[in-house]
Amino acid sequence: MEYRIERDSMGEMRVPADRLWGAQTQRSYQNFKIGTEVMPREITHAFGILKKAAAIANHRLNPDRMDAKRLSAICAACDEVISGALNDHFPLVVWQTGSGTQSNMNANEVIANRGNAIAGAAILHPNDHVNMSQSSNDTFPTAMHIAAVLGIEDGLIPVMETFIETLRRLEKENEGVVKSGRTHLQDATPIRFSQEISGWRNMIEKPLAQLRLALPGLKELALGGTAVGTGLNAPKGFDVEVARAVSELTGRTFVTAENKFHALTSKDDLVFAHGALKALAANLMKIANDVRWLASGPRCGLGEIRIPENEPGSSIMPGKVNPTQCEAMTMVAVQVMANDVAVGMAASQGNFELNVFMPVLIYNFLQSVRLLADGMRSFHDNCVSGITADREKMARNLHNSLMLVTALNPYIGYDNAAMTAKLAYRENISLREACVRLGFLTPEKFDEVFHPEDMA
Repeated sequence: MEYRIERDSMGEMRVPADRLWGAQTQRSYQNFKIGTEVMPREITHAFGILKKAAAIANHRLNPDRMDAKRLSAICAACDEVISGALNDHFPLVVWQTGSGTQSNMNANEVIANRGNAIAGAAILHPNDHVNMSQSSNDTFPTAMHIAAVLGIEDGLIPVMETFIETLRRLEKENEGVVKSGRTHLQDATPIRFSQEISGWRNMIEKPLAQLRLALPGLKELALGGTAVGTGLNAPKGFDVEVARAVSELTGRTFVTAENKFHALTSKDDLVFAHGALKALAANLMKIANDVRWLASGPRCGLGEIRIPENEPGSSIMPGKVNPTQCEAMTMVAVQVMANDVAVGMAASQGNFELNVFMPVLIYNFLQSVRLLADGMRSFHDNCVSGITADREKMARNLHNSLMLVTALNPYIGYDNAAMTAKLAYRENISLREACVRLGFLTPEKFDEVFHPEDMA
């Protein structure tokens, strides 16, 4: 491998000749051989946006230092970062400095070197130009918020909306279908299948509303606070101008954080948003478990719904098919709920003017967003959208349920109804036969008042 010599304030470093990063990136690359978790590409993408926005803001406020030629070179290089064309030049792992300093410098060095190549001259310095009016301490939390917003709005919310519409369709298709309800995994009073599905639908709608409630906080940017929140070395109005530029580049309404001291050291907006992600995960766990219970069988389980058969389920049992999409969804839910612990603990580690657990926090946050979006899409496309009700089995289970005896409470009282259910269960006879045998109702009166379908 061929190398070139790059320099920083600590001296010279050998860098692979075909890589755009510089000395500080190389030091981090060599010093943190920890794990395989590379900084999320969503963060790389966000750095491309914020560095371009910073250059635009600096040009507007200080055109002497950020002249048109430098602006053009930075913007062109940033566009390549945003597109993902330079992903191979961002090699650093999550397990680095807790402020993300090396990832900020990775962006500065790659953009400077690529910008100089585009300009055909060494007009850009990583610190003096690409990092102008910034600090790692305000750029990394800004990248976190940009990545979180784009991930939620572009990746997760559309999938949630599609999921909701499919459940709404299933509700309409099953409007008149009455089945046995279940509580404590035991038979309960009847419910319409459409009502059960409506509960699933609302379990997606509620976290969707919670996520939307969290978005305004995530759209507040720390950029402009520089090292400790005072805005040292940033021109007056830079924070407002750079937020405006980020908004222009993303098509979202980002604003500057009102209190930069809070923005640098506290990660409560991300904790709040991840709480909504955890709520979604918890609800998806419930939905996926309901689906696989209702589809259990095909002969010895509940078997009240059918789900798509996607692949063989056993290497030894021919013909077996498993609810694999449900299992994948529940594993995703477990991971997201575990990530919430890491997010909360990392956010609690602010000391004085900075939080230094930011890389691990955003790694877990973005993994949750990505897994939920991908998991829900797979669960929807390969399972939920193909759910059909086995109406015969639902009716059979409904009329076999002892909890239909609840309909008799107003006519024979709770205690007598309990005696009826227990006799029917003990002697394996119908509720009608048990009630008549006990003398609580005549056969004619029983038939008059007992209508299971009306109980829903």
